[in-house]
Amino acid sequence: MNDPTSSLENDKITRRHFLDAAIGLGGVALVASVAYPIAKYLVPPPQAEASPASVNVGKVDDFQPDTGTIFKMGNKPGILVRSKDGEFHAFLAVCTHLGCTVQYRPDLGVIWCACHSGRFDLNGINIAGPPPRPLTPLDVNIRDGQVFVSREEA
Repeated sequence: MNDPTSSLENDKITRRHFLDAAIGLGGVALVASVAYPIAKYLVPPPQAEASPASVNVGKVDDFQPDTGTIFKMGNKPGILVRSKDGEFHAFLAVCTHLGCTVQYRPDLGVIWCACHSGRFDLNGINIAGPPPRPLTPLDVNIRDGQVFVSREEA
C-alpha cells in the first residue's frame, strides 16, 4: 500500500510549477523595477536648509506698533510682530499643527493660523485651537536702527 515511488513522484517539481514560479518572480521583479523609480521621483530628496546666522528684516521705523510682518528665515517663513507697546517678537511662522503659515491679527492681538483657527500669544505660546506646542522662537536684536532676527542658541 505504501509505494515509495509514488511519494517521490508527488514531491517532484513539475516543469509547469517551475515555470509558474519563475514567471511569478519575474512579474514581481518587473513591478518593483518600475515602481521604485516612480516612488523616488514622487518623494523629493531632503534638502539642506540654508540657515543664515542672522537676517536683516528692516529698519525699526518700518514697523508700526501693533503690526506683523512675514520674512524669510532660511527656507522657512518667519514672523516679526511689533506689539502695541513697541516691543518686537519673532518666531518661525510655521504652525505646529499642520505647518501652515501663521499671521498676526491686530484685532485679536494674537498670532493666528487660518488653517484650523489656532492661536498663539505674543510669546508664541499656543492658547487656542489644535496646535500641540508653541511656535519656535527667534532672537530679535536692534543695531544701528536695524532689526536683525536670528535663531535662538540652544
